[in-house]
Amino acid sequence: MATNLQDYEMMLIFTPVLAEEEFKNAQEKFISLIKENGGEIVHVNSWGLRSLSYPIQKKTTGLYVVIEFKAPSDLNAKLEIQLNRDETVMRHMITHLDKFAVAYNERKRNAPAKESKSKTENETVSSVSAS
Repeated sequence: MATNLQDYEMMLIFTPVLAEEEFKNAQEKFISLIKENGGEIVHVNSWGLRSLSYPIQKKTTGLYVVIEFKAPSDLNAKLEIQLNRDETVMRHMITHLDKFAVAYNERKRNAPAKESKSKTENETVSSVSAS
């Protein structure tokens, strides 16, 4: 069963009224569901509270989390059912990742921290003045 794992990315938007502990428990609920059904978690990125582009259920903010995982393709149906049943999830999206998206996410996770903006601007100014 573990030989036919597909790469997926799931973005969840939870209701903003959750406390910190409830938010962590809600994340763990879906992470454990993936693991119990033969999947493996690659990376979890909790974005925290963000503004929404448009109101959802009369709310203008939401708690975002992005979970990158590998799982058999039949897990998506089970996951969809649980996501639709859970009242704390306002929106969700599961995306199948191709090999280029997996490579991009890997590079993005392992990239060194960006330099400060002022240092980059100073290098640009000095290179222009040197020309």
